[in-house]
Amino acid sequence: MIKRRTKKKRTQESKKHIGQVPGTLIYTGKKSDKDFHVECFDYTKDHIEESILLNIEDAVNYKETDSVTWINVDGLKHTDKIEDIGKQYDLHPLVLEDIVNTSQRPKIDEYDDYLFVVLKMLYYDDEENIVIEQVSIVLGKNYVLTFQESEGDVFGSIRERLRLSNGRIRGLKSDYLMYALIDAIVDNYFSIIETLGNKIEDLETELFSGNARENINVEVQQLKREILKVRRAIFPLREIINRIEKGEHPLIYKRTINFFRDIYDHLIQVSENIDIYREMIWSLMDMYMTTISNKMNEVMKVLTIIATIFIPLTFIAGIYGMNFDNIPELHYKYSYHILIGVMVLLFLAMLYYFKRKKWL
Repeated sequence: MIKRRTKKKRTQESKKHIGQVPGTLIYTGKKSDKDFHVECFDYTKDHIEESILLNIEDAVNYKETDSVTWINVDGLKHTDKIEDIGKQYDLHPLVLEDIVNTSQRPKIDEYDDYLFVVLKMLYYDDEENIVIEQVSIVLGKNYVLTFQESEGDVFGSIRERLRLSNGRIRGLKSDYLMYALIDAIVDNYFSIIETLGNKIEDLETELFSGNARENINVEVQQLKREILKVRRAIFPLREIINRIEKGEHPLIYKRTINFFRDIYDHLIQVSENIDIYREMIWSLMDMYMTTISNKMNEVMKVLTIIATIFIPLTFIAGIYGMNFDNIPELHYKYSYHILIGVMVLLFLAMLYYFKRKKWL
C-alpha cells in the first residue's frame, strides 16, 4: 500500500504542468514550509555592502549600478515574489517557470541581456543522505541572481572572499562571480564523490570479510541509486560549461574563459570517478550474489558429506534389519558389537578420506 501511495504521489507531482499555460509558475519541490529570504552583496574593488532585502522592490535599485551585485533568493515556494523579481529584471516567463520547477534538467539559455543557468547543488545531510537542490543563476551585465529552495548552501567561501576581498573576485565583473559560484558547487562534488568512494570501500571490505550483514544488499541498492542520482545531476553540467567556454556571449569576457575551462576539467574528473564507482557498485552486487551462492554451496557440501557418510551405515542397518532367520550373524553372540564396530570404523574412515581430500 505504501509503495502505491508513493507512486501515485509522484505521478501527481509530474502532472502539475500538464495543460498549464507556458510560463505558469508552479513550485514542484518539497520544501514548501521554508521562509522567503533575500540577501544582497553589492561591491566594487574598494567597497562592499551586505544587506538583507526586506522589500522585493529594493532589488531593482541594483540593476543599473556600476558596482557588481549578487542577489541570492531563498524560498521558491513563494512564486508571487519570484514573479515580482522577474518583472523587475525583465526575465522571460519561461525562465521563471524553470526556476520554480525543481525537476528541471541542468541547462543554459542565452538571451540578449542575460544568461540563465540551471544546475544541481549536492550535499549530505546529518544522516548522510544525499540532498539534491536546484540552483538557478541569472547573469546580467552588473549583477548575478541566484535562486535556491531554502537557506543553506555551499557558497560560504564565496561570501567570505567578498567580505575580505580575497583573490580577484572583487576586482572583476559579474561573469567571474558566476564562475566562482559554479566552481563552489563543482568543488563540493568532490566531497560527494569521496563519500561515495568510502561507502563503496566499506561495503567491499565487509563483503570480502565473509561476515556481511543480511541487509547489505539493501545498502548496495541504495548506493546504486545514489550514484545514478549524482550522475544525472552532474553529467549535463559538462554541456553547459562547454557552451560557455566555446560561446561568444558578450557577458562572458575572454579572461574568464580559462576559469570555466578549469571547471570543465574538474567535471571530467568527477565524471570519470562516477563511471568507476558505477562499475564498482555493479561488481559489489555480483560479489554479494557470489557470496550468497558460496554460502549455499557450503551448506549443500556439508549436507552431502553427512548423507554420504550415512549411506553405507544405512545399507548395513537395512540388511541386518530384515526378518530372515537364516542370516548367520544374527545368532552369533557378539554380532551386535561387531556390527557397531564396523559402522564406527566406516564412519571414521570416511571422515579421514574427506579430510584428506580437503572436503571438510
